[in-house]
Amino acid sequence: MSLEQEMKLAVNGETKLNLADLEWLQAMVSEQKQLHLRTDYFDTPQMKLKQQGIALRMRQIDDQWLQTVKTSGNVQDGLHQREEWEHPIMNGEFDLPLLRQTPLAPIVDDSGSWKQLQRLFYTEFDRDILMLEADQDTLIELAYDFGEAVSGNNKAVIHEVELELRHGSLEVLQQIAEKLKSELPLSYNNRSKAETGYQLYQQQNTD
Repeated sequence: MSLEQEMKLAVNGETKLNLADLEWLQAMVSEQKQLHLRTDYFDTPQMKLKQQGIALRMRQIDDQWLQTVKTSGNVQDGLHQREEWEHPIMNGEFDLPLLRQTPLAPIVDDSGSWKQLQRLFYTEFDRDILMLEADQDTLIELAYDFGEAVSGNNKAVIHEVELELRHGSLEVLQQIAEKLKSELPLSYNNRSKAETGYQLYQQQNTD
């Protein structure tokens, strides 16, 4: 288990950002890459996991699969702090022994509940990743995501910047988020991608 600490900033509008224009930001970049991500989110039709403050997802990155469990944690002014259990696995099938090491253990051990789990929604987006080396020995992963969340026929745009603290100062992370917000069309975002997907799922079932 690890504690995920990240700032989420929503991009206001659908025009893509050009982060290369920010010289001060580029001066901190130690590594960068681009990925295409597809992530399926699972729950029961009655959203039993959501009611317990748990998210279960399966993410595909090229030929790699990641199984992730997250708690809802605490969210304030764009800062998300959540417990996370994430493991690379061989294929798109859940690793039950690993899930038993998370808050999902009671669900895994209840065959009736486990059989009810299904994909309720998914996200698919392009991600630009910049690894930032900042003050106070702080390493930050900046992820710029552009794509969509989908549940049935309902879709929503994903257009956001995430700043995840890998190590170092949370205060430095917040300072960089504030500087980005002052120079780009960004606003603090308290909503996770999972929450967006759940909203789409609920709309799908009330339309």
